[in-house]
Amino acid sequence: MNLKLNGKITVVTGGSKGIGLAVANAFAAEGAYVAIVARDPQGLEQARAQLQASGHNVAVYAADLSDPQAAAQVIERIETDIGPIDILVNSAGAARRHEPEDLDAAKWRAAMDAKFFSYIHVQDAVLARMRARAANRPAGALNGIVVNIIGNGGKRPTSTHLAGGSANAALMLSTVGLAAHYARYGIRINGINPGPVFTQRVEQVLELDAKRRGITRDEALAEGQSSIPLGRYGKAEEVADVALFLASPRSAYVVGAIIPVDGGASSVI
Repeated sequence: MNLKLNGKITVVTGGSKGIGLAVANAFAAEGAYVAIVARDPQGLEQARAQLQASGHNVAVYAADLSDPQAAAQVIERIETDIGPIDILVNSAGAARRHEPEDLDAAKWRAAMDAKFFSYIHVQDAVLARMRARAANRPAGALNGIVVNIIGNGGKRPTSTHLAGGSANAALMLSTVGLAAHYARYGIRINGINPGPVFTQRVEQVLELDAKRRGITRDEALAEGQSSIPLGRYGKAEEVADVALFLASPRSAYVVGAIIPVDGGASSVI
């Protein structure tokens, strides 16, 4: 199926590993011109090599998106180097997990910096540019797409993920609110709500859960997967497929949606 993404300038934050890397690979396979942004230059080069081995050439940019100035600067660099951004997929940042009694002001703030502001800062910079372009285009034109990948910890509190879950909840609210505002400018904003997806991040969660509860990692995995109606954790590529749909004309009338990709695990409407 031709999703009409060929040549679209697509920025993927957190694109050096996990879901972000799968998203970068999926968009490049559709012919999009992909730029990936992450903090670690070494990780970016490893991701570039992996994507090149699959036949995809991507641009890579190192930036700490929790810093608003760094986020604005990297967006300016991408548009100067490549051109106006058509699609932004946010997948950067992960908040550390803590037992509730270990939380303090610094840890709450660190979670917001890691997960909430790493999205908001880059999104603000991109939306300003997309809206400015809208002023010079015909009414009804599509002027940009934003897809925010937001963990479902924002819907379901978990004792060891309260700070990060709070950041995710804030992201869902801001995604839906901004979507309603920016739709009038021909900018579509939506979110994806993955459940557990088998990545390095999930491995860390399994190890923490196993240690906290005095069970093995394999027991924690089996228990976690048994709670999902499909009986397994998701794949990063399955989240990437939904991002492709939300960025394509196939979802032209979808605005402000938060789509669960969790194998049926969510019982929240």
